[in-house]
Amino acid sequence: MDKAFHFAIPSIEWSALLPIIIVALTGICAFVVEMFQPKRENSLIVGISVGGLILSGVALFLQMDQPVFATAGELFLRDPFGTSIQFILVLISALTILFSESYLREKRIPFGEFYPLVLWSTVGAMIMATTSNLLVIFLGLEILSVSLYVMAGMSRSEEKSEESALKYFLLGAFASGFLLYGISFVYGSTGGLDLDFVSTTWAHHTDATKPMLLFGLALMLIGLGFKTSLVPFHQWTPDVYQGAPTNVSSFMATASKVAAFAALWRILNAFGPLASYWVPVISVLAILTMFAGNFAALVQKDVKRILGYSSIANAGYVLIAFIAHSKDYKVGAGSLLYFLLSYSLMTIGAFAVVSLGAKNGREGTKLEDLNGMWKRSPFAAVALFVCMASLIGLPPTGGFVGKFLLFFDALRTGFWPLALVLAVNSVISVYYYLAIARAAFVADSDESEAKLSKMSRSSTSVCAICVAGVIGIAILYTPVSSFLAGR
Repeated sequence: MDKAFHFAIPSIEWSALLPIIIVALTGICAFVVEMFQPKRENSLIVGISVGGLILSGVALFLQMDQPVFATAGELFLRDPFGTSIQFILVLISALTILFSESYLREKRIPFGEFYPLVLWSTVGAMIMATTSNLLVIFLGLEILSVSLYVMAGMSRSEEKSEESALKYFLLGAFASGFLLYGISFVYGSTGGLDLDFVSTTWAHHTDATKPMLLFGLALMLIGLGFKTSLVPFHQWTPDVYQGAPTNVSSFMATASKVAAFAALWRILNAFGPLASYWVPVISVLAILTMFAGNFAALVQKDVKRILGYSSIANAGYVLIAFIAHSKDYKVGAGSLLYFLLSYSLMTIGAFAVVSLGAKNGREGTKLEDLNGMWKRSPFAAVALFVCMASLIGLPPTGGFVGKFLLFFDALRTGFWPLALVLAVNSVISVYYYLAIARAAFVADSDESEAKLSKMSRSSTSVCAICVAGVIGIAILYTPVSSFLAGR
């Protein structure tokens, strides 16, 4: 006699999902408004988008000190780490939207669809940060990526933009295949998709499950290695950043990486019992990524390619937090969150200034295209200098504190070679970061100055927020770190 099948609907704590729901609904509202707006007037859409992100940020702020719990059948996890990552993602999205409108007008890309795409991409990133379920991580990654594929090719009149979108799509799909294949091996060895099954399975592993778990982890590392631009999976990064619209490159360099690192953090944290296997691999990847990113950036003449290679090098720095955490669970998380916040602020600030190279449908992103900036837009030149100083790691900036935290974590957990490599690479990066800053303060002719567009109020606001942010989080380190830790 067949037994009746009973399906219990899981209870859902809607307050935990509220920040994600707000951003998703804001994207729908922005898309509906876009259908009735003139193609070249997107101010209302920008206002709706930023307003929704502010509401989501407020909801996240109210959740920072809430207890840790899982909801929706344990598919979503609310904890200080996930809430802080979501807060950073909301900030990234808001800043990107704020400086995008003036850039898109100068670039003559009148597509109001850009704003809902950013919001929906942010939803995917937020999902990735707040789950320990491998299938939900994959779902969030696809939501994030599909929107980015479209945004990368929004400059339809430029072949390099179309090439950028196609390259990002093909390699992104390739990386997703590795990730999904790895998830299937983990599921086959543990019998579940939740990361909590990993430690239990490893404690009672058999000769069959042990290789499957390791192979699944290796495949997932390859998949997320593409998204985080780790060497040797980094080749697409400078080409896509150069070809995509500058505001899209800014979003990819920050939101996409923050979300991918959040997912990788949860995965490697769950694979803590296997640290003796993956720590040597991650250490080698960190060293290769730091050196490859910095040395390649030295010979670049295009600012967006330099920033692309810079993002690769910074991905190597971030891995130090993962390695330190494997040795001592009390370190790493705070350094990771702080570094990702400072990296996001200084990277968005740099791209916002570079976007001034767009004028009358054209865009100059070479170093010489920045010439004359200090005369036409003095504040933009100063903002660029501050962002470059933070990327170098000069005090008193968030970049200095972030690198110091990673350096100190590596030393106190015994990984001093990584600390040494971090210090050496920070010195190497001085050359190309100062080359960008220097270009803005050089005025060879009136012709170079005429290549730059006038700084809009929204761009000024973004640069002001980024400059205040990279300096403020250094000066107010204690309250900022406590906030990120959920205390």
